[in-house]
Amino acid sequence: MTKNVPELYGSLVFGDRVMREKLPKDVYKALRRTIDENLPLERSVANAVAVAMKEWAVEHGATHFTHWFQPMTGFTAEKHDSFISPVGGGEAIMDFSGKELIKGEPDASSFPSGGLRATFEARGYTAWDPTSPAFIKDGTLYIPTAFCSYSGEALDKKTPLLRSMETLSHEAVRILHLLGDEAVTGVSTTIGPEQEYFLVDKALFEKRRDLVFTGRTLLGAPAPKGQEMEDHYFGALRPRVAAFMHDLDEELWKLGVPAKTKHNEVAPAQHELAPVYDTANIAVDHNQLTMEMMKLVADRHGLACLLHEKPFEGINGSGKHNNWSLVTNTGANLLYPGRTPAENTKFLVFLMAVIKAVDEYADLLRVSVATAGNDHRLGANEAPPAIVSVFLGDELTAVLKAIENDAYFGKQEKVAMQMGASVIPQFFKDTTDRNRTSPFAFTGNKFEFRMPGSSLSVSGPNVVLNTAVAQALREFYGELKDAAPGGMDAAVHELVKRAIKKHKKVIFNGNGYTDEWVAEAERRGLYNLRSTPEALPCMVAEKNIRLFTTHRIFTEGEVRSRYAILLENYCKTLHVEAKTMGMMVRGQFLPAVQASMDRLAASINGCRAAAPAASCAALQTRLEQLAESYDKIDAAQNKLEEALAKAETLGDGQKAAWSYHDEVLPSMDEVRSLADAAEGHLPAGALPYPDYSELLFSV
Repeated sequence: MTKNVPELYGSLVFGDRVMREKLPKDVYKALRRTIDENLPLERSVANAVAVAMKEWAVEHGATHFTHWFQPMTGFTAEKHDSFISPVGGGEAIMDFSGKELIKGEPDASSFPSGGLRATFEARGYTAWDPTSPAFIKDGTLYIPTAFCSYSGEALDKKTPLLRSMETLSHEAVRILHLLGDEAVTGVSTTIGPEQEYFLVDKALFEKRRDLVFTGRTLLGAPAPKGQEMEDHYFGALRPRVAAFMHDLDEELWKLGVPAKTKHNEVAPAQHELAPVYDTANIAVDHNQLTMEMMKLVADRHGLACLLHEKPFEGINGSGKHNNWSLVTNTGANLLYPGRTPAENTKFLVFLMAVIKAVDEYADLLRVSVATAGNDHRLGANEAPPAIVSVFLGDELTAVLKAIENDAYFGKQEKVAMQMGASVIPQFFKDTTDRNRTSPFAFTGNKFEFRMPGSSLSVSGPNVVLNTAVAQALREFYGELKDAAPGGMDAAVHELVKRAIKKHKKVIFNGNGYTDEWVAEAERRGLYNLRSTPEALPCMVAEKNIRLFTTHRIFTEGEVRSRYAILLENYCKTLHVEAKTMGMMVRGQFLPAVQASMDRLAASINGCRAAAPAASCAALQTRLEQLAESYDKIDAAQNKLEEALAKAETLGDGQKAAWSYHDEVLPSMDEVRSLADAAEGHLPAGALPYPDYSELLFSV
């Protein structure tokens, strides 16, 4: 690489290096205290930061600034203002104040509010998040912000995440002090979201109305080859894809996004990017940026980036694995078991807090990943099942079993791997395998939550996880705070032992794809929320509202508003898909079938005219097959339109969601099944849009 990566990295970020250089020492120290200790920022400090930020941005060619926020759409939003300030006499200066840095006022009326705000109540506020650094993109200074209504309700995904991080830090610090680690003053949630995606040729993408309007193919017979040969996974990068990935890395590095790993995924045309872990709110911001940059860079290369969870039927869909851990301000990873996990008191307490949280709030974790797109993926032998369970691996499971039974657990010696060739260097086996079928797997010093879909903001899952673990730690603190002097070790042992007995039902180290596990999970009393309409009511269950309100993550109104927004999004997604399918079937697929029938009929008539004794049986059979398919598809499409009309009358609440799930979706599946079967009888080039063979193997 010809470019100096260390110089390139973060070159468009107003990060610590730039702040140290541009800010007066007292201002820099005050801002660092705000970032590191969650302290309020004084207006005078904000004014000084604004001046330095503007000067730096202008030096890098910026002419505008924007408060960059994350409304409940799942995307980001921005309103751009210039730095220009007229001073009279036809002159202007570039100006930016602390007031403009701290607060913005976008119109909030057209963003989802779930009933918190009436349409005519338009005012909303964006507020600067100093813990997530500003950056420059397309000649504009981007300032990460929270977003709330005029009356203070959170209308975004950043505000509850910041709240959940603070409450988890508070509860973790309390219990660490109780365990004797008084040097810790803060605990950060760190996450590393692995991003899966598809790349297809842009010209082909633009010919597919389903991809343009919904992000997934609603019709399409499988290509002769899919992922059967396992030859795409970690395969050599094709030149066009490699060029895209190279440019994407550079663009992300400029923005301070620590893009680390890139490779081909299982399905043809599918790929993955994984970053280095970062503090949760920065990692969420970076993941939103990553998705935006993937689309922008793909466009430059004549490609389209697909982030839908299931863009193609019959091959793997895309997820976003949320790697989650806890790190103290003194640099200790609280989920690192050390050489002797059975003797690591802090590790065992925090491990059991996570297991307890997953067991008691598995329904909320499922809600946090519930979307119409992700329903196609979960449990489809390519992703974790809809049942939330925890994988620990053999060693940790044995440790917990020994504690439960008051048995001795001997130190496990590391096992050297013998590859059978002396030239290969010796290395040691990890203490636990990886389980791709587990939705929540321990992987050495972190947990990997594998259920989020590829297009999802990972804010929601982390809000739930942070808050649920904070609640578990609060309850553990209540059990341990009255332990007798010198008796803390015994009290911790008994606490861990009780927690294991109560919550071990959520631990499962086997194959989550099997029917046997579904039956076993039911016997254990675990949730199996197979679809979004089934999962979403859990959002407003009494215990879950109590969790959020107790820790001041949401008010009850904010919880109920999010439930309404998720329902509305589910209904609207399926409504758009059903309408798009109708457009394609009526306007493209059936006319293509009709044209093929006309050509066959003309061929039969021509054959019989030229050779009256010829039976033309094969042509006649093909014509009859297409005619039968046409009638069946037309009838199925009529049924779909009736189901859609019924669902439309129900609005976008719970009844409507069930109507879309129980009637519209099955009708769409029937239309697709018939159309995909008929596609096999059409000649090459008969369809007015590219088929799977072109889409999946053209890049």
